[in-house]
Amino acid sequence: MTNAIETTGLVKHFGSTRALDGVDLRIRRGSVYGLLGPNGAGKTTTIRILATLLEPTAGSATVLGHDVVREAGAVRSKVSLTGQFASVDEDLSGHENLVLVARLLGLSWRDARRRASELLEAFGLAEAAGRQVQTYSGGERRRIDIAASLVAIPEILFLDEPTTGLDPRSRTQVWDLVRRIAAEGTTVLLTTQYLDEADRLAERMAVIDHGRVIAEGTSRELKASVGSNALHVRLVDAGQRAEAQRLITRVLGDGVLPASEPTEVTARLERAAQAAAVLSALSERGIEVAQFSVGDPSLDEVFLALTGRPAETTHTEAKR
Repeated sequence: MTNAIETTGLVKHFGSTRALDGVDLRIRRGSVYGLLGPNGAGKTTTIRILATLLEPTAGSATVLGHDVVREAGAVRSKVSLTGQFASVDEDLSGHENLVLVARLLGLSWRDARRRASELLEAFGLAEAAGRQVQTYSGGERRRIDIAASLVAIPEILFLDEPTTGLDPRSRTQVWDLVRRIAAEGTTVLLTTQYLDEADRLAERMAVIDHGRVIAEGTSRELKASVGSNALHVRLVDAGQRAEAQRLITRVLGDGVLPASEPTEVTARLERAAQAAAVLSALSERGIEVAQFSVGDPSLDEVFLALTGRPAETTHTEAKR
């Protein structure tokens, strides 16, 4: 069996809300796979179904060959889930939390203490082991939460937006942990709004919007779907953006992409040489350019091209 996870036509309704609308996924064993999309796109609902916390309305899903509905117990014995919010007890110390989880999983007191110490050392929390979790920084809380998910090493680890709200240093630390976990053979399925996070970690990824997979592939494949070259223009004056877009459209014919920043204009290029014509047109019209470059499109630009809005845009998703 090469796939750790397979879903076919996965549908989930919450009353009149269609949270998932036919999701098909194939996730290889031992890989890091990213689910990208804005809040409410259906990412968390997908994770909850795969972790057997929700039953699908229609369609099917298997995890390590086990049906998530008919064989939920077998699935739960092989997976672990770290949700968006810390699940540890803030009144206990880091060490006490991990010992508690280990004991609940059936380890002896001696083995529970040993496993807790191993994880605290591996996650850089040895010095914080005796402190109450309520005194931990955001990055430390996230690391202890992930550590709790690994007391018993799972075959699949679900990470639901693991770095939301963390500072850049803490995000980098969590990324290092994810890479280490995957290198040891655990399949990792992570959801994220941070497209650079998926770009750095995921072997393959799916873009989900309004409960549907609208694109799937490697980072390179998704970027190629927008175009091999992208023109990035940052203007001095945001008030000139509309005119700059009109000029660029006139020069290129088509291909101006939605942009999330008021001073930015991004467009597809068929040939890198077209960039010079764009710069000349902007200069002739007196539009001041602060930055001008040609390169590969970013995953943010891919998402904008696919959905017409930035990944941070939110819409309502029923959460149960």
